[in-house]
Amino acid sequence: MANDVTHLYEEFGGDRLPPGQRETQRFPVLSKSGTPSWDPETWSFEAWGAVDTELDLSFDEFRDLPSETQVQDFHCVTGWSKFDCEFEGVTFPALADAVGVDDDAVHVMFHAMDGYTTNLPLDQCMRDEVMFVWGYDGEDLPADHGGPLRVVTPHKYAYKGAKWVSGVEFLTEPERGYWEKRGYSNTANPWNEERYS
Repeated sequence: MANDVTHLYEEFGGDRLPPGQRETQRFPVLSKSGTPSWDPETWSFEAWGAVDTELDLSFDEFRDLPSETQVQDFHCVTGWSKFDCEFEGVTFPALADAVGVDDDAVHVMFHAMDGYTTNLPLDQCMRDEVMFVWGYDGEDLPADHGGPLRVVTPHKYAYKGAKWVSGVEFLTEPERGYWEKRGYSNTANPWNEERYS
Protein backbone atom coordinates (compact mmCIF):
# COMPACT_ATOMS: atom_id res chain seq x y z
CA MET A 1 0.00 0.00 0.00
CA ALA A 2 1.47 3.33 -1.07
CA ASN A 3 1.67 6.20 1.40
CA ASP A 4 0.07 9.29 -0.20
CA VAL A 5 2.11 12.37 0.74
CA THR A 6 0.67 14.71 -1.91
CA HIS A 7 -0.85 16.84 0.88
CA LEU A 8 2.68 18.02 1.71
CA TYR A 9 1.99 21.39 0.04
CA GLU A 10 -0.36 22.28 2.93
CA GLU A 11 2.69 22.63 5.17
CA PHE A 12 4.10 25.32 2.88
CA GLY A 13 0.86 27.19 2.25
CA GLY A 14 -0.73 27.97 -1.06
CA ASP A 15 -2.01 25.57 -3.67
CA ARG A 16 -0.94 22.08 -4.62
CA LEU A 17 0.41 23.50 -7.90
CA PRO A 18 3.16 25.97 -6.89
CA PRO A 19 3.12 29.45 -8.48
CA GLY A 20 4.64 29.66 -11.93
CA GLN A 21 4.21 25.91 -12.54
CA ARG A 22 2.03 24.10 -15.07
CA GLU A 23 0.77 20.57 -14.57
CA THR A 24 1.85 17.94 -17.08
CA GLN A 25 0.88 14.31 -17.58
CA ARG A 26 4.24 13.59 -19.19
CA PHE A 27 7.49 13.12 -17.29
CA PRO A 28 10.05 15.25 -19.19
CA VAL A 29 13.71 14.26 -19.07
CA LEU A 30 16.28 16.87 -18.05
CA SER A 31 19.92 16.44 -16.99
CA LYS A 32 23.20 18.33 -17.15
CA SER A 33 24.62 15.78 -19.62
CA GLY A 34 23.73 12.37 -21.07
CA THR A 35 22.49 9.30 -19.23
CA PRO A 36 25.45 7.45 -17.67
CA SER A 37 25.76 3.70 -18.05
CA TRP A 38 26.05 1.44 -15.04
CA ASP A 39 26.92 -2.16 -14.30
CA PRO A 40 24.80 -3.95 -11.67
CA GLU A 41 27.84 -6.06 -10.79
CA THR A 42 30.06 -3.10 -9.89
CA TRP A 43 27.60 -0.33 -8.93
CA SER A 44 27.81 0.77 -5.32
CA PHE A 45 26.23 3.31 -3.03
CA GLU A 46 28.40 5.02 -0.45
CA ALA A 47 27.54 7.06 2.64
CA TRP A 48 30.35 8.82 4.44
CA GLY A 49 31.44 11.90 6.36
CA ALA A 50 30.10 12.82 9.78
CA VAL A 51 28.60 9.40 10.51
CA ASP A 52 29.22 6.52 12.93
CA THR A 53 29.23 3.83 10.25
CA GLU A 54 30.25 4.46 6.63
CA LEU A 55 28.39 2.39 4.05
CA ASP A 56 29.47 0.85 0.75
CA LEU A 57 26.50 -1.14 -0.57
CA SER A 58 25.82 -3.09 -3.73
CA PHE A 59 22.51 -2.48 -5.49
CA ASP A 60 20.99 -5.61 -3.94
CA GLU A 61 22.29 -4.62 -0.50
CA PHE A 62 20.80 -1.16 -0.88
CA ARG A 63 17.45 -2.65 -1.85
CA ASP A 64 17.58 -4.79 1.29
CA LEU A 65 17.30 -1.65 3.44
CA PRO A 66 13.83 -0.91 4.86
CA SER A 67 11.77 0.53 2.01
CA GLU A 68 8.33 1.92 1.26
CA THR A 69 6.21 3.22 -1.59
CA GLN A 70 4.93 6.80 -1.65
CA VAL A 71 2.73 8.86 -3.95
CA GLN A 72 4.35 12.26 -4.38
CA ASP A 73 4.21 15.38 -6.53
CA PHE A 74 7.28 16.38 -8.54
CA HIS A 75 8.20 20.00 -9.33
CA CYS A 76 10.82 20.98 -11.92
CA VAL A 77 12.51 24.37 -11.74
CA THR A 78 11.86 24.83 -15.48
CA GLY A 79 8.16 25.27 -14.74
CA TRP A 80 6.35 21.93 -14.89
CA SER A 81 4.89 19.74 -12.18
CA LYS A 82 3.77 16.11 -12.34
CA PHE A 83 1.24 14.99 -9.76
CA ASP A 84 0.77 11.53 -8.23
CA CYS A 85 4.14 9.92 -8.99
CA GLU A 86 4.49 6.56 -7.27
CA PHE A 87 8.04 6.05 -6.02
CA GLU A 88 9.52 3.06 -4.20
CA GLY A 89 12.71 3.23 -2.18
CA VAL A 90 14.41 4.08 1.09
CA THR A 91 13.51 7.18 3.08
CA PHE A 92 16.32 9.51 4.05
CA PRO A 93 15.65 9.02 7.79
CA ALA A 94 15.96 5.24 7.32
CA LEU A 95 19.35 5.69 5.68
CA ALA A 96 20.38 8.14 8.40
CA ASP A 97 19.49 5.50 10.99
CA ALA A 98 21.66 2.97 9.17
CA VAL A 99 24.76 5.18 9.30
CA GLY A 100 24.23 6.94 12.63
CA VAL A 101 24.59 10.66 11.90
CA ASP A 102 27.02 12.59 14.11
CA ASP A 103 25.69 15.43 16.24
CA ASP A 104 27.92 17.93 14.40
CA ALA A 105 26.53 17.05 10.94
CA VAL A 106 24.53 19.99 9.59
CA HIS A 107 24.48 19.55 5.81
CA VAL A 108 24.23 16.88 3.13
CA MET A 109 25.83 16.57 -0.31
CA PHE A 110 24.36 14.11 -2.78
CA HIS A 111 26.80 12.69 -5.35
CA ALA A 112 25.87 11.18 -8.72
CA MET A 113 27.54 8.90 -11.25
CA ASP A 114 27.81 11.70 -13.83
CA GLY A 115 29.64 14.04 -11.42
CA TYR A 116 26.51 15.97 -10.48
CA THR A 117 26.17 17.17 -6.90
CA THR A 118 23.42 18.92 -4.99
CA ASN A 119 23.12 20.00 -1.38
CA LEU A 120 20.53 20.43 1.35
CA PRO A 121 20.63 21.20 5.05
CA LEU A 122 20.38 18.00 7.06
CA ASP A 123 17.13 19.08 8.70
CA GLN A 124 15.57 19.49 5.22
CA CYS A 125 16.52 15.88 4.41
CA MET A 126 15.29 14.31 7.63
CA ARG A 127 11.77 13.90 6.31
CA ASP A 128 10.16 10.66 5.21
CA GLU A 129 9.21 12.28 1.89
CA VAL A 130 12.90 12.60 0.92
CA MET A 131 13.70 9.24 -0.62
CA PHE A 132 16.33 7.27 -2.49
CA VAL A 133 14.13 5.59 -5.11
CA TRP A 134 14.62 2.67 -7.49
CA GLY A 135 10.98 2.18 -8.47
CA TYR A 136 8.55 4.38 -10.39
CA ASP A 137 4.89 3.50 -11.01
CA GLY A 138 5.44 -0.15 -10.19
CA GLU A 139 8.43 -0.63 -12.48
CA ASP A 140 12.19 -0.15 -12.15
CA LEU A 141 13.10 3.54 -12.33
CA PRO A 142 14.00 4.21 -16.00
CA ALA A 143 17.63 5.12 -16.67
CA ASP A 144 16.73 8.50 -18.20
CA HIS A 145 14.86 9.41 -15.00
CA GLY A 146 17.85 8.56 -12.83
CA GLY A 147 17.82 4.78 -12.61
CA PRO A 148 19.09 2.72 -10.97
CA LEU A 149 18.72 5.15 -8.04
CA ARG A 150 17.73 8.77 -7.64
CA VAL A 151 16.72 11.12 -4.84
CA VAL A 152 13.27 12.72 -4.74
CA THR A 153 12.57 15.91 -2.80
CA PRO A 154 8.87 16.81 -3.22
CA HIS A 155 9.17 19.89 -1.00
CA LYS A 156 11.93 21.30 -3.25
CA TYR A 157 12.51 21.82 -6.95
CA ALA A 158 13.71 18.56 -8.45
CA TYR A 159 17.32 19.63 -9.07
CA LYS A 160 17.73 19.02 -5.34
CA GLY A 161 17.04 15.35 -6.08
CA ALA A 162 20.13 13.92 -7.77
CA LYS A 163 19.61 11.44 -10.59
CA TRP A 164 21.91 8.39 -10.82
CA VAL A 165 22.85 8.96 -7.19
CA SER A 166 25.90 7.04 -6.05
CA GLY A 167 26.42 8.40 -2.57
CA VAL A 168 25.63 10.85 0.16
CA GLU A 169 28.13 12.84 2.21
CA PHE A 170 27.27 14.16 5.66
CA LEU A 171 28.98 17.51 6.21
CA THR A 172 29.79 19.60 9.26
CA GLU A 173 29.79 22.82 7.17
CA PRO A 174 27.46 23.87 4.34
CA GLU A 175 28.69 23.44 0.76
CA ARG A 176 27.03 24.15 -2.58
CA GLY A 177 26.36 21.68 -5.35
CA TYR A 178 26.62 21.85 -9.14
CA TRP A 179 23.66 24.12 -9.99
CA GLU A 180 23.83 26.01 -6.71
CA LYS A 181 27.34 27.17 -7.67
CA ARG A 182 25.92 28.31 -11.03
CA GLY A 183 23.21 30.63 -9.77
CA TYR A 184 20.33 28.35 -8.91
CA SER A 185 18.63 28.89 -5.57
CA ASN A 186 20.26 27.19 -2.61
CA THR A 187 16.87 26.80 -0.92
CA ALA A 188 14.66 25.86 -3.93
CA ASN A 189 11.23 26.23 -2.30
CA PRO A 190 8.66 25.92 -5.12
CA TRP A 191 5.91 27.75 -3.21
CA ASN A 192 8.16 30.79 -2.84
CA GLU A 193 9.41 30.45 -6.46
CA GLU A 194 13.00 30.21 -5.21
CA ARG A 195 14.44 29.28 -8.61
CA TYR A 196 17.57 31.39 -8.81
CA SER A 197 19.78 33.11 -6.25
